[in-house]
Amino acid sequence: MSRDSTSTGAAGNTNWYKALDPDELPEGRVKAVSCGDTTVAMTHQNGEYAALDNRCPHQGGPLGEGSIETGLLRCPWHGWDFDPLTGETPGSHDDCVETFPVEVRDDGIYVGFPEEEPHERTVSDVIAETLVNWGVRQVWGIVGHSNLGLADALRREAAGRNLAYYGVRHEGAAAFAASAYGKLTGRPAACFSIAGPGATNMLTGLWDANVDRSPTIALTGQVESQVLGTGNFQEVDLEAAYGDVAEFEATVLPDSDHAELATRAAKTAILERGVSHLVFPDEIQTQSAEGVDPGDPEGRITDRDITPPESALEDATDLLESAERPVIVVGHGARFEMDGIVDLAERFDCPVLTTFKAKGQIPDSHPLAGGVLGRSGTPIASHFMNEADLLAVFGASFSNHTGIAEYKPTIHVDYDAMTLGKFHGVDVPVWGEIGVTVDELDARLGGDLAAESQREELADRWAIWREEKATRREQAPERGVNYATAFEAMTRLVPDDAIIPVDVGNNTYAFGRYFEPEHQSVLMSGYLGSIGFAFPAALGAWAATQEPESEFSGRKVVSVSSDGGFGQYMSEFTTAVKYDMDVTHVLLNDDELGKISKEQRTGGWDVWQTDLVNPEFAAFAENCGGLGLFVDDPADLDDALEKAIAHDGPALVEILTDADPV
Repeated sequence: MSRDSTSTGAAGNTNWYKALDPDELPEGRVKAVSCGDTTVAMTHQNGEYAALDNRCPHQGGPLGEGSIETGLLRCPWHGWDFDPLTGETPGSHDDCVETFPVEVRDDGIYVGFPEEEPHERTVSDVIAETLVNWGVRQVWGIVGHSNLGLADALRREAAGRNLAYYGVRHEGAAAFAASAYGKLTGRPAACFSIAGPGATNMLTGLWDANVDRSPTIALTGQVESQVLGTGNFQEVDLEAAYGDVAEFEATVLPDSDHAELATRAAKTAILERGVSHLVFPDEIQTQSAEGVDPGDPEGRITDRDITPPESALEDATDLLESAERPVIVVGHGARFEMDGIVDLAERFDCPVLTTFKAKGQIPDSHPLAGGVLGRSGTPIASHFMNEADLLAVFGASFSNHTGIAEYKPTIHVDYDAMTLGKFHGVDVPVWGEIGVTVDELDARLGGDLAAESQREELADRWAIWREEKATRREQAPERGVNYATAFEAMTRLVPDDAIIPVDVGNNTYAFGRYFEPEHQSVLMSGYLGSIGFAFPAALGAWAATQEPESEFSGRKVVSVSSDGGFGQYMSEFTTAVKYDMDVTHVLLNDDELGKISKEQRTGGWDVWQTDLVNPEFAAFAENCGGLGLFVDDPADLDDALEKAIAHDGPALVEILTDADPV
């Protein structure tokens, strides 16, 4: 309700709000009405109106949802009775309900409230301000009954344009969006939930952040501290539940150093490139914190450009200078240092191969690009790795999916000492920040290198592979559009600087093989390999494009999934509509969990329970308020993709395909 007027009396100013229209509330009825920030139970009894505090003094039941029975207002929770006009209780009880002045005017029923006191600074304010000071600009989540105090602090920061808040439909999507934002930017975002099921819903996305080294902060409500451990409604031991996924976690207690806890959470997420978790018991969120200053990073964080040990640099230089067919392999950890790595490759005229997570970090059009290595990769990359006499690996973790050869002489550079030699020994493990290390190696290399140019051989191999892809596009699928055709069209039509979150399944393998990136940023659920990642990740990526002076400003977001992946978080399409997100989603629909069907066949099992019953996804997008386009003919593919990408807002292109990505 909007405020009508302010009057001044002996007790101070009174703000009047119109609560009801004339004759809106029948005789003998009660109704909850919000007037400004206050909700009252409006009653109509014996021809009179009254406004009572909506909160029952017994256990907080909503009186406005109760009923007037035998002349008494009955609380819907526990049946406590009150006079509907005075708020008094019958008998000897003294827990009466506060009432507010009411005026019956020609245009309706008005309620008067004392002028609001200035906001009292709370623990939640201190923590929210501290996180903002540490660079948190995005929060994703769902507001609920056990996080309302923290939600109000986030609201204040959002109102001051210090951060952006996005309300999602499932907390798992909030965690994936925050994880994707961290993977893209290297900066932490936050996800936000209530206690119990809201907090547990975020665990999958947070594990994605954990294993892919994405800075992410989880903020979870909790039951009141006085009932912790008693099995209260929605109580989950959140420190235990998050114990393995979080690098840092703490429960916010009355006497905690609240600014320091938020500082530790942000600092750990940034430096450890992982998950931090703060638990907020309900009553602590609104605890007074007048005069408490927020924390900030001043003097709390150091430059991380660490130079490797001299001996490691010398050994790496010796191997590089003597190698005749060196190959550089880059992982996602090298994504911010590609200029220096490509310059180094130019000195050797050697191929630069990428892990699947690093796809797009060097354009496939670059004369030294060798494509993706491993199960989702190209024969080009596997050829050059097999022919190499030295592998120089930057920011990769040697997953079995990538298949970096163990038997080749190897230099491995990473900022995380635990990643070096993670699965097997390497010849030269180099612990240092990747950009610094590349510069050091470049400066130490002499002019007389043993390496032979592999540039022409790369061009020949690309010509062979592109001819092979053309023959695959000519193969008629069982229905619709084959994968090779779909990704060839995306190669031509997706903007060169787009951000492309991809999902898990056949669509992912086909994307790895057939899509040829230029300067796009590719995001995926790497080590966790979680289906459903792509669309929530697109929301997180879009948020990064909206930040003032962001390096991602103006870039399109084009995500890719199959029907199985999109179905997990398809309700988030309404989130994209709500916030008018300029996101295009390409959905390859084969009406089954096609990758699993393939694994069942190759493993000698019967294909079982992988078929899906799907809606018309394009129609669903339209029903949500976005643009939906359906394609079952290759001749219509370009037009649909062009329309969707040009559309200013959420768009979905449903492409009918079969379950064979080859």
